[in-house]
Amino acid sequence: MLPTIEGIYHNLYRTYGPQYWWPADTPFEMMIGAILVQNTAWTNVEKALDQLKDHLDPRAIHELSDQELESMIRPSGFYRMKTQRIRAFLSWYEMYDYDPKRLASKSTKELRQELLHIKGIGSETADSILLYAFNRHVFVIDAYTKRIFNRIGFDLDEKYEAIQQFFEMHLPKKVSIYNEYHALIVEHAKRFCKTKPLCEQCPIRTSCRQLI
Repeated sequence: MLPTIEGIYHNLYRTYGPQYWWPADTPFEMMIGAILVQNTAWTNVEKALDQLKDHLDPRAIHELSDQELESMIRPSGFYRMKTQRIRAFLSWYEMYDYDPKRLASKSTKELRQELLHIKGIGSETADSILLYAFNRHVFVIDAYTKRIFNRIGFDLDEKYEAIQQFFEMHLPKKVSIYNEYHALIVEHAKRFCKTKPLCEQCPIRTSCRQLI
């Protein structure tokens, strides 16, 4: 019998404790980090953010030339493409005077659609911004989620929104839980449920079909 989605959350939380995600000082830093982390490891994003630290304001980044911005975010990889994605995001954010309070009246569905219409912003990035920067009830799905829960024995749908709906149906509708669960999934995937899993040391191994 498979464990419950909520039960796995509590198991992971007991194992790893609070993760304090997203690691950022401001909502804007979080949003830039969500773009920079595309197709790279967080350690590389940290290097890029460190080089950007004196410019982590939308107006300050707007004043940078493409060459300056590319140079600063180079450690994150795909720096030319990500520069253009940051530019596209800033063009959208500028319509609201770079003020998250001006977005408060928008429904989550409406805000999500606007984010998805920004070039280079896909479902995972949009939902990360919604959850971590705007505190919306949106569960973030990533490759780690699919890997861990398929191994446990959940036959997850291939479609992003279907997996998201599955998790949201089986969890209390709390931003704090959505936030923490996503971070715990990432931590577990990095430590144990790797591409080549370390099953014998895994703290949730008794729940996993991989070992049955």
